[in-house]
Amino acid sequence: MVITEKEPVKFFEHLDEVKSKFSQKDVFVFLDYDGTLTPIVATPDLAVLASDMHEVLQRLCSLYTVSIVSGRATDDVRGKVRIKVIFYAGSHGFEIVQPDGNVEVNQQAEEIRGVIDEVYKKLQGRLNNVPGARVEHVKYTISTHYRLVSDEDFFKVKDAVEETLSQYSNLRITHGKKVFEIRPRINWDKGKAVEWILKVLNFNPQKNLAVYIGDDTTDEDAFAVLEEKGFGILVAGPARPSKAKYLIDNTDEVKKILELLISLKE
Repeated sequence: MVITEKEPVKFFEHLDEVKSKFSQKDVFVFLDYDGTLTPIVATPDLAVLASDMHEVLQRLCSLYTVSIVSGRATDDVRGKVRIKVIFYAGSHGFEIVQPDGNVEVNQQAEEIRGVIDEVYKKLQGRLNNVPGARVEHVKYTISTHYRLVSDEDFFKVKDAVEETLSQYSNLRITHGKKVFEIRPRINWDKGKAVEWILKVLNFNPQKNLAVYIGDDTTDEDAFAVLEEKGFGILVAGPARPSKAKYLIDNTDEVKKILELLISLKE
């Protein structure tokens, strides 16, 4: 089924409808990290989970099955969240660590990790002298950040990424918030990772509801797979067309949703 993007409706203006959905089934909660659990910041290392959000997330995990699906490396996001009972899907889902510690790796991505290492070194060399550019090795992907790059230098980053990738038919470029994401050219993304986790959890549409909260274009793949299983909640201000059903403005409102889920159980 092709899901059409349209402007989502405001979550807190449809609270009775949402509460009814939450109360009818057991809810599986999926969360992005950057821009969802933490605000977008200048550099990835500054995205630290606030103590109050961490406390709410811990309480949520005692009541619901929670997964974090991130573009970050799995070890990175696990180290920032520090809660063991969560499913962690890192590198856009190419690696998934289950609560029991078992690790699922996309074998096609594993086979070209050497290529990722090679491209990372090339991009570092090309962008080393571009002020504000940051090339991040994310184990199975590469994130080339340009949030701190001047408008004059933006095309140096863009050209470096595109020219380097033109030599590698097994890689592709996707776009996030002020970042070029370099990924294996494999039919796998955050949506596939969500489907994989739901299968592990024996998702039953008669009994379960899946909710995904995310802010970036990479989260659209996850929103799409929930059409028959639940719904997505887009974190964005202002609104934009999305496959998510609902809209919230910021990370403070993410926290309010998590607190709502907790209150419905407690």
